[in-house]
Amino acid sequence: MLPIPSAITAKASDITSHLGLGLSNKLPKLLGKAGLLPLNIRSGVIQAIPRLVSPAFSLLPFSTQKKLLLPALTSVFKEALVDGEFDFLQDKWLRISITDLDINWWLSYDKDQLIMAPAQDFSEENPEDVSFSASGDDLLLIAGRKQDPDTLFFQRRLKIEGDTELGLELKNLIDAIDIDQLPSAVHDLVAAAAELLQQTKTELAAKN
Repeated sequence: MLPIPSAITAKASDITSHLGLGLSNKLPKLLGKAGLLPLNIRSGVIQAIPRLVSPAFSLLPFSTQKKLLLPALTSVFKEALVDGEFDFLQDKWLRISITDLDINWWLSYDKDQLIMAPAQDFSEENPEDVSFSASGDDLLLIAGRKQDPDTLFFQRRLKIEGDTELGLELKNLIDAIDIDQLPSAVHDLVAAAAELLQQTKTELAAKN
């Protein structure tokens, strides 16, 4: 297969970026209207998301995932980074697992910034120091302030495993998540998606 010229790749990336920005501005309104759809349709779409997202995400190269994730986390934890609250991850590695999407990321902290490593750097013989796992739904509800992390920990829907001291530090950071630090378009998208998810789950619980 012939390599794709870098100029074409750059142009495609630029177009994708503009499309993504346009969609992120419109999606909150669309998600708000989606709350008017019948419950069975909303529920079906939400249940289908992991089956759609997981295969697509697995195709993204590590460099692309890194380019997407690190700026987002740096924004969400801006104050914590400035205050040195990530110092506990110096020379330590954290695995973040989104269980229903089969997504795993490995993060650490070095030279006053978050860093990532690819999955192949870790194994049973060389594991991470601490791990955090949750479903995509629960992470979205936390980010959108629709669920309290402590409640989900008590219900074992959020799990922290590994080094106990690192786990306590990590839990404090999770409690400090602040999506207000995200760009307004992304903030509105997360808030609207969390609202739709919470509404659907509440209606399903009432029905059952």
